[in-house]
Amino acid sequence: MEKAVKRWTASKKMGIVLRILRGESLEDLSREIGVSASQIEEWHRTAIGSIESSLKSRPEDPLYAELDLAKRRIGDLSMENELLRERSRPPPICFYISSLIS
Repeated sequence: MEKAVKRWTASKKMGIVLRILRGESLEDLSREIGVSASQIEEWHRTAIGSIESSLKSRPEDPLYAELDLAKRRIGDLSMENELLRERSRPPPICFYISSLIS
């Protein structure tokens, strides 16, 4: 006889993880809901990892966007400046000699 696979929604998994975080026994919870302890631990690790990464992210402050735009503009202007310097340099002396020979 095949065992029916039950799919868990994200909100139900979150509820189970919250119960673990509140201090409920992993073994008791595993028996109650019929899911292996290792599966519950995996949900717990995933939830903690997501919480950690969301806390590390930079807030969406308009000043950061403006700063990034200013940095890109400075880079563009620097590159343009370098190109103009290259164009304004006189050609090397060998250019003049080759034009006299031809």
